Amino acid sequence: MNDNKIIIDPDQFAAAIIAGNPKQTNEDNKVYIKRQLTLYLESVLLANDFNSLEENQFGSAKEKQRQAILEKIIEHRY
Repeated sequence: MNDNKIIIDPDQFAAAIIAGNPKQTNEDNKVYIKRQLTLYLESVLLANDFNSLEENQFGSAKEKQRQAILEKIIEHRY
């Protein structure tokens, strides 16, 4: 069976997000670090939410397939 789930590695995703977020010219180091940390944490949470949603959608699709197969078996039996 082909599993077409997309799974995002939260740490890699977050690292890519903050890598593309350079320090502003006149930005204080502490402000920049806080901004980077916020982006990192939000990115990790977002990736985890996506992965959870993807897993639930996949489980739901599998349940629908099982139900359809069961209904076909019942139809042919009676």
